Amino acid sequence: MDRNLWRAAALFLLLLGTLPAFSQTPAEDFAAANKLYYENKFADAATAYEKLIQSGRATTAVYFNLGNAWFKSGQLGRAIAAYRRAERVAPRDPDVRANLQFARNQAQGPTSVPNRWQRWLQKLSLNEWTLLAGAGLWLCLGLFTAVQFRPAWKGTLQGWLVFTTLSAAVTCGCLGLALQQAHSRPTAIITQDAVVQQGPVEGSPTAFAVHDGAELRVLDQKDEWLLVSTDPRRVGWVRRDHVLLAPPI
Repeated sequence: MDRNLWRAAALFLLLLGTLPAFSQTPAEDFAAANKLYYENKFADAATAYEKLIQSGRATTAVYFNLGNAWFKSGQLGRAIAAYRRAERVAPRDPDVRANLQFARNQAQGPTSVPNRWQRWLQKLSLNEWTLLAGAGLWLCLGLFTAVQFRPAWKGTLQGWLVFTTLSAAVTCGCLGLALQQAHSRPTAIITQDAVVQQGPVEGSPTAFAVHDGAELRVLDQKDEWLLVSTDPRRVGWVRRDHVLLAPPI
């Protein structure tokens, strides 16, 4: 056998040896991560779920189980961040919402919680608000067009015209608020007990203390420091490596 054939055979054997690694499916990886979780290897399970996310195979179940693994590992802030990512994908999932609320209840000290309007907007995803607003506008336009071509229908459709116009206005307003919220600054989730300082330098006076799991609004950033707040009375700087940044509430 000449040298080229030997090289071809060696390359074939090398590729053959790598096939098992490529044959691992997302379902198998997810099952392997779940097995680590049920063996009480919560930190290892969290690492496995993170690898699934990094490889582009994130689902609501992966984020949800990641939150459970971090919670069992005593990493409250990381658990809240994972639950929030799961909620962003499936805003009405009762298990996700229940676990997120339970985890938030464990956080000690000052934190920023979503207000009533924010909670209401979270009942639908941004895509769902977009579809709902679009459907309302098209329905409203269709009714007005029908009245223009069939004036005799105006009396019959009067109530529907008012209803669809108001519905379209409300859903478009909600879409605008949801867009504004989606493009606002992210939330800083504290992953370890930390001190929020009055200035973005080491040794600056303490503004207030925060604990693992606290959620803070990000107001500004300077180098490795974030200007954060829980309310107008509590504003200060925290190191970037003490937090995970999550999409806005």
